Amino acid sequence: MTLQINQLLLLILFIILSGCDPVTENNKQVIEQDRQFEAIKITHSLGTSVINSIPKKVIALDMNEVDTLAQLHIPIAGMPKDFVPHFLANFEKDPDIQDLGAIVQPNLERIYALKPDLILISSLQANHYQALSKLAPTLYSEVNYMQSSDDQIKKIEEHILSVGKIFNKQVRANQVVDKLEVKIQSTRTKIENRSETAMIILHNNGALRFFGPQSRYGFIYSALGMKSASPSVEAGSHGQPISHEFIYKYDPDIIYVIDRTAVMEGKSTISYQNLDNPLLRKTKAWKNKHIHVVDPEAWYVTGASYSALMIMMTDILVGYDAV
Repeated sequence: MTLQINQLLLLILFIILSGCDPVTENNKQVIEQDRQFEAIKITHSLGTSVINSIPKKVIALDMNEVDTLAQLHIPIAGMPKDFVPHFLANFEKDPDIQDLGAIVQPNLERIYALKPDLILISSLQANHYQALSKLAPTLYSEVNYMQSSDDQIKKIEEHILSVGKIFNKQVRANQVVDKLEVKIQSTRTKIENRSETAMIILHNNGALRFFGPQSRYGFIYSALGMKSASPSVEAGSHGQPISHEFIYKYDPDIIYVIDRTAVMEGKSTISYQNLDNPLLRKTKAWKNKHIHVVDPEAWYVTGASYSALMIMMTDILVGYDAV
């Protein structure tokens, strides 16, 4: 009788332990991935990021980084939610994603409380790198918002591949880069031999700024083949202040307008008719109805991610009637 009771107790104990076993097939796969994971070292201009295992809790402090994670189907634990582009709106509304403050001034206390094991930043948060890197490996994107050139797209693609490698998402990362490359080559083929000249102009409450080949949008000229209407080489992330006389002087065939006011004040983008001016009316762009107000959230809030580049290239092709 005692033997039977002991056997019964052992059976009950086995059932309880089996029911509490958290190691599912999915967990086994994750554990095996971590066991096979080789430390990854990524050197960038701010230092070296060392990732020793697949991150479980990642935050992104720049919208380009949020888009990169989204394209690779990687969950996001936290992000700034002050200026979120429409193509990432579902992340802004997700209550499970912690709001980490502002893009240019993230809330460090919230970041510390979240205890991430990977942080993605851009030059907009570079001044916080030392503090953040003490908390968790902090990966810095080398995108240049001051003066981009034809290697800008290469930097973006390499960054996507690096993030893909960290999360064992190399296949998906290569698919994203390949799709981007197809669009880039198609866009360049359609415009590089065209004779039209163009201007990229930022509108901010009536004030205008020009972005030429040495600006944050320089890669559009050098990598995609757009011809600048102006020989101006002033560099900078905020563009060169200009007047309507400047536009009239260089008389572009195409004008692309980025409406910063719409982004900063949450307004609808202006129409080209709102830009009406006697001098502007004399330009080829106005006469031929080739003044195009582009997607400001893709161009201004992001501008250096897969989704942003795809939208920007479509906007560019519209100007050439080449969509």
